[in-house]
Amino acid sequence: MNIDLPAWLILYFVWNVVAFRLVGLDKERAKRKTWRIRERTFFFAALFFGAAGVLTGMYVYRHKTLHATFVMGMPFMLVINFVCGYYIYIIILKKTACFMI
Repeated sequence: MNIDLPAWLILYFVWNVVAFRLVGLDKERAKRKTWRIRERTFFFAALFFGAAGVLTGMYVYRHKTLHATFVMGMPFMLVINFVCGYYIYIIILKKTACFMI
């Protein structure tokens, strides 16, 4: 059985795993009271199609769930990710596929 996944889908999955683990890493550092990851880093990761990973990490690790900017901001970023992803797919990938025929 041969399953060909597009490279963009693999990249999206890997990036969200990195964003998910970033939240876990910050939670571990918060418990140890050591150097922490800036909140802006989470939002940059989310902005560049990592919102699903950050949002999942927030609730799996129970981290940043009391911060209003995260509770409202990450779902909003996820919607933005899907809208941008849809337009990138329609404009770039569909257009390229039409020229290949």
